[in-house]
Amino acid sequence: MTIDDLRRRGLILFEALSGSRAYGTDLPHSDTDLKGVFILPETEFYGLDYVPQVANETNDEVYYELRRFVELLLKSNPTALELLASPEDCVRLRHPLFEAFRVEDFLSQLCRQSFAEYAVAQIRKAWGLNKKINHPEPPARKSVLDFCYVTVGAGAQPVATWLDRRGYAATQCGLANVNHLTDLYALFVDETPDRRHSYRGLLRDADTSQDVLLSAVPKGEVPVAYLSFNRNGYSTYCRVFREYQEWEQKRNPERYQNTVQHGKNYDAKNMLHVFRLLGMAEEIATTGRLHVRRPNRDFLLQIRRGEFGYEQLVAEAEALVQQVEAAFATSDLPETPDREAAEQLLVQVRRAWYAAQE
Repeated sequence: MTIDDLRRRGLILFEALSGSRAYGTDLPHSDTDLKGVFILPETEFYGLDYVPQVANETNDEVYYELRRFVELLLKSNPTALELLASPEDCVRLRHPLFEAFRVEDFLSQLCRQSFAEYAVAQIRKAWGLNKKINHPEPPARKSVLDFCYVTVGAGAQPVATWLDRRGYAATQCGLANVNHLTDLYALFVDETPDRRHSYRGLLRDADTSQDVLLSAVPKGEVPVAYLSFNRNGYSTYCRVFREYQEWEQKRNPERYQNTVQHGKNYDAKNMLHVFRLLGMAEEIATTGRLHVRRPNRDFLLQIRRGEFGYEQLVAEAEALVQQVEAAFATSDLPETPDREAAEQLLVQVRRAWYAAQE
């Protein structure tokens, strides 16, 4: 099922512009995002192929089936609540049956978690980007040997340094396990003219090996030194390197260039959403209302342009988090939305829709 199918079959109950155009933070080049709610025909709803959500390829147009939409509202999902509270100038379609859904009926103490804690996650995300920009991983991937060290007296040297200083090649070396000691290996060097010991070297392949290579060592051979493989360090490095590569591949080019250009080394759009979400959360706690169109557009756009220092924004955001926590602590909002009332409303609207189709 596609969005065109929903429109062609007249299944859409609600449709509105979302994102920056709804928040009032849009710029001339901003994307046009759409979100909406649809209802499945009776036979498809009762059948085996329930469709909870339909989206386009770029995911900037997303439509939720009515049941899924109510489930999200009951969880105080910010996207669903914002959609229900869309500014009137953003609403493109509203079926009369959808009028029964009011955002005030779904605001509760759960919004502290869904709005404020999501904002905190965005702060962490911005920190992560800041770290990636200021401490990028080198383009060449390190090998296992970069995490191997050889004993030298009471200390240790990187294996590459140790080999170079002694004029050894990694291929003439052999490793053997040391009983009872994890990731410590006896290191042997074949210095015979004809390399008769045929040690296998330290690695099978420098580019692909995930572990050191063991060799069969003749009985009576004496190790030249001992080699320690920092396996945990290598594993952590591989994870960080993989995450960095994935970030490079998936990052939004426009947002990344904006980050580089304003020179503050944080994702300005992320930080904009931090303050937007925290502002909404405080309003929900103190007024019991949700205002999608933000009154502090100029301040939010200043953040987006990178006019503030990163540490300054994080400090202000953390202070605002404390204000939000205090506001919810004294709020008279219910602990959770009324699930029974929401279910009755869902059944009522669905029955009315299906009755009208007969």
